[in-house]
Amino acid sequence: MRTVLVTGPGGAGRTTVAAATALAAARRGRRTLLLTADGIPGFPEDTEPTEVTDGLWSARIDSGEHFRGELLALQDQASVVLDLLGGNRLDGEELTELPGSTQLALLHTLRRAAEGDWSRAGHDVLVVDLPPLREALALLALPEQLRRYLRRLLPPERQAARALRPMLAQLAGVPMPAQWLYEAAARRDAELAAVQALIEARDTTVRLVAEPGPAAEDALRTARTGLALHGLRVDALAVNRVLPRHSADPWFAELAAQQEKTVDHWYEEWAPDAALCEVPHLGRDPRGLDDLARLVPAADGPRGDDGLAGGLDGRGPGRADAPWWVESPGTPEGLDGLLPGARIVTTGPPPGDGDPVLVWCLPLPGAAKKDLQLVRRGDELLLTVGPFHRIVPLESGLRRCTVSGAALTDGVLRVRFTPDPGLWPRTG
Repeated sequence: MRTVLVTGPGGAGRTTVAAATALAAARRGRRTLLLTADGIPGFPEDTEPTEVTDGLWSARIDSGEHFRGELLALQDQASVVLDLLGGNRLDGEELTELPGSTQLALLHTLRRAAEGDWSRAGHDVLVVDLPPLREALALLALPEQLRRYLRRLLPPERQAARALRPMLAQLAGVPMPAQWLYEAAARRDAELAAVQALIEARDTTVRLVAEPGPAAEDALRTARTGLALHGLRVDALAVNRVLPRHSADPWFAELAAQQEKTVDHWYEEWAPDAALCEVPHLGRDPRGLDDLARLVPAADGPRGDDGLAGGLDGRGPGRADAPWWVESPGTPEGLDGLLPGARIVTTGPPPGDGDPVLVWCLPLPGAAKKDLQLVRRGDELLLTVGPFHRIVPLESGLRRCTVSGAALTDGVLRVRFTPDPGLWPRTG
């Protein structure tokens, strides 16, 4: 299933572009599902997939309903503990959603579309209207982070001691809640794994939406680093609310010229890695399917792009390649087996003396050295770039090495690893 994750700076019109993208896919004969938390004129408000027009369905994400359902279910699971503590149960009518419930509701909806009950409808294209850019990047990183927390707090191998729980329950005189806790953690991990697989799939890309101007330039420049850090691939930048060029009105002509200058800069910065699609300004907010259709050009865009309908074809199943690679002077013995699936770039013949140095490389366009922090802790690299943070597990080969240096050059972070003789003995 082709998945398009739509986001952009707040107020850029990402919901409108997401709806127009979904309509463009449907008009190309693709069964399309649009997920959004915001109301769209002319679209149903149902929280289950509902047909909008031929080939297009939409579902609205209700975070309040999801929060109440999840908390009531948790109460039922923890009933023994609550009764033991003398707790009074909460009713659904008195529950008000807490901060963070919107993100969890969106992840739950993505799981339903990826491999849950909604996936049985056989949609070809999934278009997701995400929160504003900074919040969207944090949301897309959340499944990986939550799964790591679950593994640290409730290690799966600890379940091997479950045979002792009946005896412990008799000694303590109360039922032991550990079993359902581990089972709940396993279910959550499976759900998060499905969402993470969807985000990391080769068929999934991010579509950015921005209104041309200085504020959007700064936001996109910062976000580009975060997108690279998390390995998120951008298929297009939708330049929204583009004014007509060559207006007779001097005031409009000056605004259009400022927009055109920004757009020219974006073409230089983003192309050819991502297509640029210019979406015209209608002079008012879109009010229905007819207005959305006007945002989808019937022919090629003004600079040869395919408009919002471009880039919606499938890219093949499977997981996308990791954004990093390993540079090696030659291939040290056993490296292929110690870096399974990793991209290994040979930079030259192996040195005659001393240990080979492996260089772990990650592109970070727009990153500045002053905003970069790198810490190795055990078998993980802790990376911080400005407001973005990621913990990367090292491949088994790099775990046998020590970090001997790091540098940020030409937009690429290069971390030098030297094999540890105690873990990676020299060979004759």
